[in-house]
Amino acid sequence: MPRAGTCWCGSPTSATGARSSSSSRRPRSAAADRVGRYAPAIAGDTRTDEALVAAAQGGDRAAMDALLRRHHERIWAVCRRLAGNDADAADATQEAMLLIVRRIGTFDGRSRFTTWAHRVATNACLDELRRRKRRPADHLPDDDPEHGHATPDRSEPLDQAVSERMAIDEALAALPEDFRTPIVLRDLGGHDYAEIAAILDIPAGTVRSRIARGRARLAELLGPGNQSPAPDRPSTRP
Repeated sequence: MPRAGTCWCGSPTSATGARSSSSSRRPRSAAADRVGRYAPAIAGDTRTDEALVAAAQGGDRAAMDALLRRHHERIWAVCRRLAGNDADAADATQEAMLLIVRRIGTFDGRSRFTTWAHRVATNACLDELRRRKRRPADHLPDDDPEHGHATPDRSEPLDQAVSERMAIDEALAALPEDFRTPIVLRDLGGHDYAEIAAILDIPAGTVRSRIARGRARLAELLGPGNQSPAPDRPSTRP
């Protein structure tokens, strides 16, 4: 169980025992395969986001690649927390990265590139979740590891950090979308209230209210000893 003061949105985990999606994965296109190779960020182009965006808008594919590499990990982390499982997060991240490539020409620089990219990613993830709700559940055995539906083996004690992250995953998944999304953008995405308001297209006061109410609900879901959520500051962890 997470300790008091634990950031609600610590790094997502794909450790054994985490929930997996029951939805069927969509076929990958050639473009998706190209985007999908930007997994961990690596040392590379040292230009600012602004310089890379300007170059990418001018048709510089290397600059576009550098932007995707730089922001892939954080976009994945946001999608993972919103989706609650690796499969849907992977679909949403893939879609978000493709949309960023296709829409880079529409970015006008009035916000940080990160804010714009996370708005694209958040919408892609929420769209993926809505598609998932409309799809019939796959009728596969619960213990079919080949299809990612293995029932977690709780006979072995879990590492405390893994156990805490799983508990937070479950609690976040139980929150209404209106509460979960701003909390993830605040604590994991590192955005301030004004940026979250821009991403979600709602007033900043509404953002504050939803985050406060969402954190209070998380404390209830996580049980005794967790009534004091993390300080109201963005996490620096991806």
